[in-house]
Amino acid sequence: MENIRINPNFQFQWEEKQDCYVLLYPEGMVQLNHSAGEILNLCDGSSDIEKINKTLCEKFEVEDLTKDITVFLIEAKNRDWISYE
Repeated sequence: MENIRINPNFQFQWEEKQDCYVLLYPEGMVQLNHSAGEILNLCDGSSDIEKINKTLCEKFEVEDLTKDITVFLIEAKNRDWISYE
């Protein structure tokens, strides 16, 4: 499996005023919903889909989120938010 990293052209951070995670880039900001923020928070270059799924399933006490994570990561890749290493 390939590890996933946030594109270095974006800055991922918690925005207290917005009460959510955001992606900052020179032209603006993307506010992320809770699920997207939780997934991207794990895209640190040392995690793949399997590890992200395991971490989130343990955190939220569910069995499997692979499909939802994969759908989101496809969209994030299409928007150039992430890359695979």
